[in-house]
Amino acid sequence: MRAVFRKEIAAFLSSVAGYVAIGVFLIACGLFLWVIPDTSILDYGYAGLDRFFELAPWFLLLLIPAVTMRSFADEFRSGTIEWLFTKPLRDVDIVLGKYFACLVLVLFALLPTLIYAVSINALAQARTVPDWGAIAGSYIGLVFLAATFTAIGVFASSLTANQIVGFLVALFLCYLLYAGFGALSRVPAFAGGADYYLGLLGLSYHYDNISRGVVDTRDVIYFLSVILLFLALTRVVLARRTWDIR
Repeated sequence: MRAVFRKEIAAFLSSVAGYVAIGVFLIACGLFLWVIPDTSILDYGYAGLDRFFELAPWFLLLLIPAVTMRSFADEFRSGTIEWLFTKPLRDVDIVLGKYFACLVLVLFALLPTLIYAVSINALAQARTVPDWGAIAGSYIGLVFLAATFTAIGVFASSLTANQIVGFLVALFLCYLLYAGFGALSRVPAFAGGADYYLGLLGLSYHYDNISRGVVDTRDVIYFLSVILLFLALTRVVLARRTWDIR
């Protein structure tokens, strides 16, 4: 697994597209949080990062498919998947190696956003302390959300040899799980019955729960279950697509 992990990190760092994706993510965060009036923290009148944690999932919705789209698609396109399977690696080693490499890169992109917490602390009025518990909980929720989006992105990449198709499939699946079930739960036909359970299926419900500063084990189990599900599906797809190679 470590060999695959190092290979993926090296491939990403040698690609201009990777730096562009992270750069666009950070620039978009900066513009929406400090420049654009409708979402600017400076116009919010309160020393908090609520705006950032409302917008961050949507930024990740675009960043993570861009990071993961080449993980398997590029291997199938270039034919290096055959070389990969000549190595003494199990399917699970390949899947986890690629998954953790993509996740580390996404977390690396999130790391500079910690400066926002320092900034609001400096901007807060005297004897006014930001709600650090809520901020810490929101970052934990954001990490779980990023880990889940990454698992979905790696799965989408395993379905195709075309990176653009992998990006679009990952984008659709991430949106469906994050906002789709929540939107369905608000359909009048489901009111008073299935709406509650549809909401529970959505990532946004559990992300919002953790963002309140309370890390509930039920929300953690939900995120871990979705991550394991998509990694297992990736392994199944990989086994079927490489059946003739073995």
